[in-house]
Amino acid sequence: MESLKNRKIAILTEDGFEEIELTSPKKALEEAGAKVEIVSPKKGTVRSKEGDDWKGDFPVDRELDSAKESDYDGLLLPGGVINPDKLRVNKKALAFVRDFFKSGKPVAAICHGPQVLIDAEVVEGRRLTSVAAIKRDLINAGAKWEDSECVCDEGLVTSRTPDDLPAFNAKIVEEFAEGKHAEQHA
Repeated sequence: MESLKNRKIAILTEDGFEEIELTSPKKALEEAGAKVEIVSPKKGTVRSKEGDDWKGDFPVDRELDSAKESDYDGLLLPGGVINPDKLRVNKKALAFVRDFFKSGKPVAAICHGPQVLIDAEVVEGRRLTSVAAIKRDLINAGAKWEDSECVCDEGLVTSRTPDDLPAFNAKIVEEFAEGKHAEQHA
């Protein structure tokens, strides 16, 4: 089944992403027919982690400086502790994320990934989930946080941890196939 044929998805990341939170959704999206690009402020490669250990290097398909929301049909934000912490202070990364919300395109974030959404100022009034460590941050930013394996709120898909990847992957394929959501606007 190629429900995402002719769809292009950006995975925005920095060094320090949790490897399985990039590789598993990427595989699910590609198996559904999407073209997936790793977008990063970094040139060359980004480095993953598995828990506390550095793991592998992944090629950057497009540098953030040359990426535009209009080039993509959806956005994925993997977690890890270091990755979102770097992205949330990068003004170009935050603008890139906000542009997906302004255009109504689906956005997905897992684990610590929703931290980026806080600084992009797109969580107020939205239902979502995350790893428990950032629950209070999201609530303080005005989000309606819930402890569920996967939460979808008008094109915004969030999930807690790698244990929830099967539900997360199925939902992101569905939402990215649906395309724009009028209610997604920030």
